[in-house]
Amino acid sequence: MMNWFYLHLRAIGHALGRLAGQPLGTLLSALVVGIALSLPGGGYLLLDNVSSLVRGVSGTPEISVFLGVDAGAPDVAAIEQRLKAEPGLASYRFVPRDEGLRQLEAAGLGDVLGGLKSNPLPDAFVIAPRGEDPAVFAELATRMQAWPKVAHVQLDSAWVERLHALLGLGRSAVLILAGLLGFALVIVTFNTIRLQILTQRQEIAVSRLLGATDPFIRRPFYWFGGLQGALGGLVALGTIGLGVQALGPPVARLAQTYGAVFQLSGPDWRAALAIVAFAALLGWLGAVISVRRHLAGA
Repeated sequence: MMNWFYLHLRAIGHALGRLAGQPLGTLLSALVVGIALSLPGGGYLLLDNVSSLVRGVSGTPEISVFLGVDAGAPDVAAIEQRLKAEPGLASYRFVPRDEGLRQLEAAGLGDVLGGLKSNPLPDAFVIAPRGEDPAVFAELATRMQAWPKVAHVQLDSAWVERLHALLGLGRSAVLILAGLLGFALVIVTFNTIRLQILTQRQEIAVSRLLGATDPFIRRPFYWFGGLQGALGGLVALGTIGLGVQALGPPVARLAQTYGAVFQLSGPDWRAALAIVAFAALLGWLGAVISVRRHLAGA
């Protein structure tokens, strides 16, 4: 095991030496990888921020449960006990029929309601479910509709469904873009390693004459591709950070026009680690394909 670690540390040292020995080429390769990865990475981050902004502007979706006109105080208490036992609810409030009538009068319908002999409105509960999954809203509404003395359940989740559909479409587009750019970056690394093999074919031939095995020869190239990809991932993080700084003030002003307070946020440490690891994986994959394709003829 110690020998295995020693061989990999030796390979890392060789790879770092090659990267440092050609600073301009290393910088340009890292810029290519970083700028390409910043497009899907920044797009995915922007979708998450926009979804938070839209949720803040649109408010929390609600379910309105209207009781029958003949429902009495015991029926209201029974419905409230059922709501307290529901784990999927964030909060609820009771709206008596008299309060509902006052709200309609305040909305400018006093003349219309003044001609009625009695209050036609039922008692109601306004419920805020946990989360924003439209399927959960629909399941709650269906179950509540079957409760005794419940006349109608109104589901206020159409905007949530549209939001989920738009965000799903955006995430699919970002994943497709990430796949295409990832394939292109594998090709870039493939060609870089191919040139490395061609320029070092005499050194590789001498190493083989001295008894070096193919894994020993391949290992530095693998680390070269992985480290080059990781450098590109760091460039991508820097590019995304600059983009967040540049777009932060305009996005905040846009949110203010909707009466919301919002600040564009950058990737957290998990997202940053994922970007660097993904970039390193792409570099390693391109190196593996290139080495196995070209080293046999070196």
